[in-house]
Amino acid sequence: MAIYFYRTNEEYGCFSNFSPHPFELDGKRWPTSEHYFQAQKFVTTAPEYAEKIRTTVSPMTAAKLGRSRKVPIRPDWEEVKDDVMRRAVLHKFKSNPEIQQILLATGDEEIIEKTTNDYYWGCGLDGTGKNMLGTILMEVRKQLRQEK
Repeated sequence: MAIYFYRTNEEYGCFSNFSPHPFELDGKRWPTSEHYFQAQKFVTTAPEYAEKIRTTVSPMTAAKLGRSRKVPIRPDWEEVKDDVMRRAVLHKFKSNPEIQQILLATGDEEIIEKTTNDYYWGCGLDGTGKNMLGTILMEVRKQLRQEK
């Protein structure tokens, strides 16, 4: 049976990049994995904008700022975005033992981000999406299990 997640206030909401589980990475504190992910689009092209994203109050605002194309994103973004997400998710779960336990307790179940409009990170409206965030969560679960 697959495990579906999307909203932070639902069961498995801690799997969302919007969940309020801070962590330290690259010498800075990040309020959510969404903040980290969106800011990384600009670390080489507009570091001050990346910092604006890191320090913004909500993950929704971080997402909106990160999706803006008024500021140029790093040219290698398409090549590095999966690894950026892997680092964010791994550090989030390593830094927050209570959600690490939730992730490990999912056993070998498939984890799926149930989105309607995202066919890359989620499953999309019809379930045909790549579910890359779910895949990364399962990779992190495996890595954490091996490290225990």
